[in-house]
Amino acid sequence: MKTASKFLGLFLLPLLVVISLINVLAVIPSRPAKACQYAPSTSAKAMCVLDKDSGRILYSKNQDAKLPMASTTKVVTAITVLNNCNNLDEYITVDDKAVGVEGTSIYLRHGETIKVIDLLYGLMLRSGNDAATALAYHVGGSVEGFANMMNDLAHKVGATNSHFSNPHGLDNPQHYTTAYDLAKITAYALNNPIFKQIVSTKSYQIEPTNKYEKRYLTNKNRLLNSLSGCVGVKTGFTSKAGRCLVSAVERKNATSVCVVLNCGPMFEESTALLDSSFEDFNRIKLIDKNKEIYNEYILDDKHGKLYLYTNEDFCYPLSYGEINKVKMEYKVTLDDACEGAEVGKIDIKLDNRLIKTLKLYTMNKIDKLIDSKTLKINEVLWEDRIDED
Repeated sequence: MKTASKFLGLFLLPLLVVISLINVLAVIPSRPAKACQYAPSTSAKAMCVLDKDSGRILYSKNQDAKLPMASTTKVVTAITVLNNCNNLDEYITVDDKAVGVEGTSIYLRHGETIKVIDLLYGLMLRSGNDAATALAYHVGGSVEGFANMMNDLAHKVGATNSHFSNPHGLDNPQHYTTAYDLAKITAYALNNPIFKQIVSTKSYQIEPTNKYEKRYLTNKNRLLNSLSGCVGVKTGFTSKAGRCLVSAVERKNATSVCVVLNCGPMFEESTALLDSSFEDFNRIKLIDKNKEIYNEYILDDKHGKLYLYTNEDFCYPLSYGEINKVKMEYKVTLDDACEGAEVGKIDIKLDNRLIKTLKLYTMNKIDKLIDSKTLKINEVLWEDRIDED
């Protein structure tokens, strides 16, 4: 039996425990491994497939190349409006500068009053450049003011290689993004339930206004009808940008976001990329919130056992060759042993690269702390701990 003096002698330094995730192998389907780096080929000038929740890049090609993106710009337009407009059922009077805008249109008219929500559907399903301009004037006061709001949002979500000069995506030297930036913005936008509802809608009817009869809108994204689990998002085309597509698929409680810029067969290649993202990667729950993830004696083998947990789940997409490369490092300093006290952190690493840091909390109260109030550097493999519980 372990003695109190033995444990007091052990726990004198900050704790660093490294655990190999051998136990998660049980959740991996038994089929031949497929190397994730061999993504389906694409003719796109730039491409990025992103896991929405973790932010992991699954496949990429020229992901940071600054390129025009045509009407996929409207992903940014829509989420900027949703973040800054409290009443989507509000009627607005269309600014004259939004009438007769070049390109695709929902044919807004001078003096027309229309709901904000109807303009959003016209923006994302029909790709109305006039709807984009009307929304920009309503929310930002001007195209320039709204573009500043779009840029602020992009920087907020970490899309630092993008710059927006208009809400519709017509070509402009100062209007560009990257496949990676646009994927990040889309992942952020899909967390908004109204955005998600709009971009996944196949058809929509705008009720009559004071200037127009009913408008019937059909979504231009044909993947909504052909690709299992597709939830949007936006098509785009100009002669300079080429054919562009942002698409997203939900399967197995996970979402993959795909961006292809300047891609001729954009629907076909996006389908192949999205299908492969679910074949090559499994989203594994590495951390289960509010459940014990680690425990250690700090006094003796009968008293003072410390139980630790995190307050959030963490799932991560892993390919079949990566599962043995995931490790966790626990770092704990016992400044406080009250129940629920924050006592440290857990670093989750893949192939020695940090992918997530979570805070650690105590599940129980420890009445007495050892003098140092710290725990030892201790390296333990998962299989060495199996018999302890």
